[in-house]
Amino acid sequence: MTDILYRWPEAAKFGRRVPKEKFYEHGTVSTAVREKFINEVQRITWAYKLAETTINLPGTSAVPEIQVFTIDAKTDYVSEGVLGAIDKAIPFPIIFEIARHREQPEVRIAAAHKQLGAGTPKLSAYYSTGWQPEDTTRQALPTAITLPALYAALLQPLTPITARPGEEMSDVADRLATVRKLEREVASLERKLRTEPQLNRKVELRRALKTKQHELEQQR
Repeated sequence: MTDILYRWPEAAKFGRRVPKEKFYEHGTVSTAVREKFINEVQRITWAYKLAETTINLPGTSAVPEIQVFTIDAKTDYVSEGVLGAIDKAIPFPIIFEIARHREQPEVRIAAAHKQLGAGTPKLSAYYSTGWQPEDTTRQALPTAITLPALYAALLQPLTPITARPGEEMSDVADRLATVRKLEREVASLERKLRTEPQLNRKVELRRALKTKQHELEQQR
């Protein structure tokens, strides 16, 4: 994970406020997530639209456009359930900027790898930068010649893997899921190793841990 804020192109500015009720008023969102919208979200703004018509990069059926949503948080945290409800309601990949207002306002970027299809979009887990001061110097967008390439480059600093040349978004999402599974398995083996009293069992656990760590590095 790399802490970064992007300088979004002025030509792509959309700046339309979206009532948060739009995301839970139709009964497709659980009561628990509805409560999270009410308690965690102050304002949602559809801030930028990255598209061929705004930044002159061609899209594909997988990434026809990229949207940037800003969320002003009431608290220090916006739940994944809230982000997921917004993501599932919008038929384009989304990059979220979440702002919290303390003595020093702070911002972080969050996003999931999103695969579009005939039904509900398929989302990976959410990844994010750390919190950064609102006045942090913003970086230019990564160099890309297509919207899918730009989308992959925008997500790259957030995720624990490096996109491979020619890799499809679905492959990246699958690899992310594998990495998360392996990370859990490695953590579990490390816990067992710390508490295992028997020497022969420790040797087995170390061997299994080394194997899983190697698999994890191969996926990154």
